Amino acid sequence: MSDLLALLRGLQFADGQFPSGGFAFSWGIESLAADGLLTRAGWPDFLAGQMEHRWAPHDRPLIAHAFRAARDHAALVELDELAEALSIASAAREGSRRAGAALLGTHARLGTPGAAEYRALVTAETTPGHLPVVMGLVLAGAGLDLQTALAVSAHSSAQSLGSAAVRLGLIGALDAQSALQRLQPRLSELIADPIPPVDDIGSFTPLTDIAMMRHPFQQQQLFSN
Repeated sequence: MSDLLALLRGLQFADGQFPSGGFAFSWGIESLAADGLLTRAGWPDFLAGQMEHRWAPHDRPLIAHAFRAARDHAALVELDELAEALSIASAAREGSRRAGAALLGTHARLGTPGAAEYRALVTAETTPGHLPVVMGLVLAGAGLDLQTALAVSAHSSAQSLGSAAVRLGLIGALDAQSALQRLQPRLSELIADPIPPVDDIGSFTPLTDIAMMRHPFQQQQLFSN
């Protein structure tokens, strides 16, 4: 794949309108906003914290290891089981599964190599199909290189959080873009960092984990978590 084609393909997959399944989830933002624990002024630091302490040590290595093991179903299932074990909050676990299933379904219909076969395993409940594992698999199948795949994931993850905050009226569209732009230099560093071994994968975002646990008790719910 040429550099230009890889860029175009990456832009396609990172686009907020690409049916990746993330539109239904706020990942704790809805509860934090309802409880007054997250404000417009605090948004840039919150977004940076989620990407630094959740995406970078958890999603990024899972995606990278799945990318490298894209043709090895046994290795992918092991990564999926690890993602399942690391998902402490049931709402986060279910959200990751549902978003992974949606992304896998989209790529299966697009004919992305490897997507249909792994979707069959998820449908048969052989493996849970968590979003980071699925993303690594399908972006490898789509022919992207690893750094481009990680850039797609970083952008789409940050964009998804910002979109949820905008839909909740917590921030404006320009606030979302400003925070994302401010964060991009750090994201580029994280993308270039060495990938940690599987045993070092983990995250520490207790505020959003607790918020997702509290979400079912919110009187008004726009999002699934």
